[in-house]
Amino acid sequence: MFRKKHFNINIGTVIFGALFLYLIITVVLYLTAEHISSYQVTSGPLSQNETYTALALRSEEVVDATAGGYVSYYLGDSSKISQGGAVCGIGSTQNLLENKTLTASDLQTLQEAASNFSQSYDGGDFSSVYDFKYTLDGKILSTEDPSSLSGTLVTSDSDGVVAYSCDGYETLTQEDITPEIFSEKSYRRTNLRTEEQISAGDPLYRLIRSETWSIVIPVTDRQTVRLASHDTIQVKFLKDGQSETGQLSLFVSGDQRYVQITFTSGMIRYCNDRFLDVELVTNTRSGLKIPISAIVTKEFYTIPSSFQTVSGENSEVGFLKEITDENGETTTTFVASTLYEEVTDEDTGESVYYVDMNDFQEGDVLIQPDSNARYTVGATGTLEGVYCINRGYAVFRKIVIIDQNEEFCIVESGTSYGIAQYDYIVEDGTQVNENEILY
Repeated sequence: MFRKKHFNINIGTVIFGALFLYLIITVVLYLTAEHISSYQVTSGPLSQNETYTALALRSEEVVDATAGGYVSYYLGDSSKISQGGAVCGIGSTQNLLENKTLTASDLQTLQEAASNFSQSYDGGDFSSVYDFKYTLDGKILSTEDPSSLSGTLVTSDSDGVVAYSCDGYETLTQEDITPEIFSEKSYRRTNLRTEEQISAGDPLYRLIRSETWSIVIPVTDRQTVRLASHDTIQVKFLKDGQSETGQLSLFVSGDQRYVQITFTSGMIRYCNDRFLDVELVTNTRSGLKIPISAIVTKEFYTIPSSFQTVSGENSEVGFLKEITDENGETTTTFVASTLYEEVTDEDTGESVYYVDMNDFQEGDVLIQPDSNARYTVGATGTLEGVYCINRGYAVFRKIVIIDQNEEFCIVESGTSYGIAQYDYIVEDGTQVNENEILY
């Protein structure tokens, strides 16, 4: 006797199997589907400006002490000085003014200096406190009779800027430039401001006599070609982000090419720097950066601008189209249109609008407002653009190219029916069609 076998179906197993099959199908479809890559529009130049390490040349000299003793400084580092101005004093003690009696006028001068210092004081730059101390000593010294000082007063023999460091490069000229000079490993800078006793002939301070200064940069042949077309150039100093515009010249020393850029301002900011990291601003054009692969062309109908009109109901812009009904009677209807571009026709000299081809059909007749003039739709033109996908489907957006290279271009921002920074566009415009839903 045979017994019937009963098959028990587990509903959980069935559901799990169905879900597993669905996942497999979904993965297969995803892997075999054509994927659309997007690109977020950014703003900036077409390419980054190149950065260099430059050598600074100035009209400067190191002034040596004429007597020995202790130095009392009366001027802060990187301070301007006039001819005959007091730089420091050299005496047998560390303070030439220890017996100075202040008058009411002296006190008022010091109070004004202290007030100005407190307004500009930066807690992150404590060295400025010492510079302020030297400034106060200098103001006191300026009211003193030099014959009453217990030591030698050191004054400047010309206008300029005083700095308390030297490096042996003070007398460098263009003719002395060699590749070895640009080796910062062997560079040494000596601080001249000291509290120790000095001897006659020791370096005392550095005097920079002119605001005109220059930087020298070694360049390659390729960089030389790029810079040769510039008479002037903007230089950004990476130390503080400040920029200066200077006169550019090229020269060759030995087998190395160099560019020299001469400035008439800004020297005092970098008077203690021999080597400066700089950026030569050669890419001055800036706009919205997009890949070349994203660019597509779209065909439009071109319609004379004289046929454009405005609807009285809601101020929409468009055209009057002639319609013939079944009885042969003609009427006009208003067709709202997006005017993507207005250009001047080279043949007729008349301005025309670029209108989406979905708004009309070839052969449509348009009526000029307040006139019996007619225009038959048919002439076309093309515009360059990209597909914007911010809303999940491809929308044509017009672009105006400013500059381009092999991979990217920069386009104008703020154009009508154009793109904006942070928009998402299709990276390869050939992969989609207009109004195609992508996600």
